[in-house]
Amino acid sequence: MRQDLHDLMMTPGLSGHEERVAKLIRARLSDAGVASRVDRMGNVIARFEGDPAIPSVMIFTHMDQLGFFVRKIEDDGLIRVERMGGVSERAMAAQAVTLCVGEDRDVPGIIMNKAHHATTPDEKYKVVTTPDIRIDTGHGSKQAVEAAGVRIGTPVVYQPRVIELAGDRVAGTSVDDRAGCAALIEIARGLAKREAAGPTVHVVFSVQEEFNLRGALVAAQALKPDIAIQIDLMLATDTPDMAERGEMRLGGGPGISLYSFHGRGTLNGVIPHPAMVSLFEQTAESLSMPMQRSAQVGVLTDLSYVQLVGEGVASIDIGFPMRHSHSAVESCDLRDVEAMTRLALAAIAGIGPDFKLTRET
Repeated sequence: MRQDLHDLMMTPGLSGHEERVAKLIRARLSDAGVASRVDRMGNVIARFEGDPAIPSVMIFTHMDQLGFFVRKIEDDGLIRVERMGGVSERAMAAQAVTLCVGEDRDVPGIIMNKAHHATTPDEKYKVVTTPDIRIDTGHGSKQAVEAAGVRIGTPVVYQPRVIELAGDRVAGTSVDDRAGCAALIEIARGLAKREAAGPTVHVVFSVQEEFNLRGALVAAQALKPDIAIQIDLMLATDTPDMAERGEMRLGGGPGISLYSFHGRGTLNGVIPHPAMVSLFEQTAESLSMPMQRSAQVGVLTDLSYVQLVGEGVASIDIGFPMRHSHSAVESCDLRDVEAMTRLALAAIAGIGPDFKLTRET
């Protein structure tokens, strides 16, 4: 799983341009003997047939990452962009980026930062926002930039990198949600080896989550699951700047969300199905596994829409603690990700024909 995560983090895939990530995931699934398909939106879907008397499950995570789109190339070759997704603008300046022209043809660049010696006192403490930044690729002219393959609409991501920290901690680009993808590949491997009868499981690697939660909804409409399990980050709160937000710590084990609400723009969120909460609590206890709990305003996952499909879907968000979300360098602990895969597989195995889908006591 460490190698899967490394390779996934080094593969760019802005929302709407996830094809390289999908190609890598399908290759790993194929190596495990798992057949998969790609739907019209670009979601990668694998089906594990089970007992039709048991409620069906869709377990999913997103392949895409946030970043930018080129909106204008100046005559001097400097590039203007539009923000795609919840980019942390205060973390943009002086970052290295990759303009995704094509495999083996990508163009490196940097987000320019005004020389410190020349900044005025007012500028020193001002965050430069996306409309004002410029990217320098070194080409020096619009003609040279375009000759390199860059056009209006070219995807731009932070330059992919992986930093191995102490122990099992990993930092770098797009831990959100390539760690979820690595976990879901491992879950698919586990499902491929299961011997006992269980539910039909649809494993979905979704697209365009960072672009207002689009891909997973399309998959759910087609697959019509009874149960949905969504994998994504949980905001780690074990640093001084986050201490008041909760009790989620790196290395403390996987987590479940008991409440999420975006609160800005997209007024949506998830209050999980009580039977799903009980399932994961009891499963964690049976595994003697610590399981953390999250309740946050300001976060959102595509489960917000998936839960509303058809007659309603019994839903829950599970995840791994992550620091520095939506910055150029995010971090997680692989022990949490690995434990989450075991928890998910055991929970799915615990779903039987008597699993209660209605919200009744």
